[in-house]
Amino acid sequence: MSHTEILLIKPVEGLGAEGDQVKVRNGYARNYLLPQKIGVAITAANRKQIEVLKQRRAVREGQELDGAKAVAAQLEKVNIAIAVKTGEGGRLFGSVTANDLHDKLAAAGVPIEKKRIHLGEPVKTLGKHEASIKLHADVTVTLAFDVVSENPIVPTEVEATEAKAEKAERRERR
Repeated sequence: MSHTEILLIKPVEGLGAEGDQVKVRNGYARNYLLPQKIGVAITAANRKQIEVLKQRRAVREGQELDGAKAVAAQLEKVNIAIAVKTGEGGRLFGSVTANDLHDKLAAAGVPIEKKRIHLGEPVKTLGKHEASIKLHADVTVTLAFDVVSENPIVPTEVEATEAKAEKAERRERR
């Protein structure tokens, strides 16, 4: 199969950024990159555009890095507590996900895309938890948040009987 060289005009995930010369299969270039105006075939005239695109890319990446650092500073000042409904013994109904964190951050005035928030797994317990937020290739922030119950925690029957048995044992020791 033959390949062709393409000059990328826009960044493509997993392929390259704007101004990059990439070698791709003919069909990918012909059927996707060229019709979507994501890339152009490399010719003598297009080679002159490469320097201009690289300069634009350097400026854009610098602005993105500065913006990411500003948002990171903003995130470090934010305290988040997510109130959830709980049942017997403080067990959560459902779980806390990245969507819940995104909603709380948006309410706090921190503009972050939902896909940048990474929880190892959905949170299913009360207490302190952490999520990592990748704002830029060079900037990652760890966000600590609390999961609290919106209603009072009622101990389960098993816990209640265990507590009564403990009290009885203490009385017997006296």
